[in-house]
Amino acid sequence: MSKEYFEKAKGVGVLATSSVSGEVNMAVYAKPHFMEDGSVAFIMRNRLTYANVIENPHACYLFKEEGGFAGKRLYLTKIAEEKNTERLYALRRRLYDDDQYDQEDLFLVLFRLERERPLLSK
Repeated sequence: MSKEYFEKAKGVGVLATSSVSGEVNMAVYAKPHFMEDGSVAFIMRNRLTYANVIENPHACYLFKEEGGFAGKRLYLTKIAEEKNTERLYALRRRLYDDDQYDQEDLFLVLFRLERERPLLSK
């Protein structure tokens, strides 16, 4: 259900992570990639969000649709990662003209979808 929803939905997403000591971070992220094995993936740079999922594998992704309060919350647990792989580059939706971005390592971080909830519960 999630894959079809995200293929059609337009809006903004936020990925929330926490360090092992409980310091929370939130960052704007593109819609997730749904892999054939059922995992959910995000492409990350070596920043705070990535550092947090190394320490603490739990994350939550919030997606708010344009024009209202419809959306989804995905509760996630990290299960694997890949660094600078062909699969990662094939999944990229956006390319940058800035050479700085092309020189940074990228990580394809894969999560198990633990549960999915609507943005607002009734």
